[in-house]
Amino acid sequence: MHAATPAEDTPDVAPSEAAATAAPARKRPRPGERRVQILQTLAGMLEQPGSERITTAALAAKLEVSEAALYRHFASKAQMFEGLIEFIESSIFTLVNQIAEREGSGLAQAQKIVAVLLQFGERNPGMTRVMVGDALVYENERLVARMNQFFDRIEASLRQALRQAAEASGSATPTVEANAQASVLISFVIGRLQRYARSGFKRLPSEQLEAALRMLAG
Repeated sequence: MHAATPAEDTPDVAPSEAAATAAPARKRPRPGERRVQILQTLAGMLEQPGSERITTAALAAKLEVSEAALYRHFASKAQMFEGLIEFIESSIFTLVNQIAEREGSGLAQAQKIVAVLLQFGERNPGMTRVMVGDALVYENERLVARMNQFFDRIEASLRQALRQAAEASGSATPTVEANAQASVLISFVIGRLQRYARSGFKRLPSEQLEAALRMLAG
């Protein structure tokens, strides 16, 4: 799993020592380490283009543990997906807050928020399938609701930034203008992420991004 950053050199999330160390005798993972390993493996399985619904049996087999071992760390598969969603939320909203604090221009804020979302999806194909709901089709409905709420919060951040930009440009109706533009941008983000997932991760979300942003939020 990769955490997004505004810069191009997005750092990798360090793999757990248990996964990284090859030893004849299997070592018992430290507390919390196995949870991370389970989530990383689930995200990796989601990166396979055209992959079917992932079962706990398949996940356990990939990890070479029993299904019972999975349930010692997560009460259900839905809870595993919630762990992935928490990673998405933490990564993205940390960066959105940093953008709001550091970037004075509302328009630049909106453009950077869009770029961060698309770059995160591009570097985390498995997470993209969670974000657009493809991986959640047969899972608990609350997971879909939570991802919908995620995009609602992103749209609210875009509205705030774009209202600031509209006011700075002297718009007579800054709220109306910001609401419409934020709606277009969030639709663009979701559309790009869906295309990426459904193309087998071949059509990159960041394709011609600068030109697209000039058209949509220039």
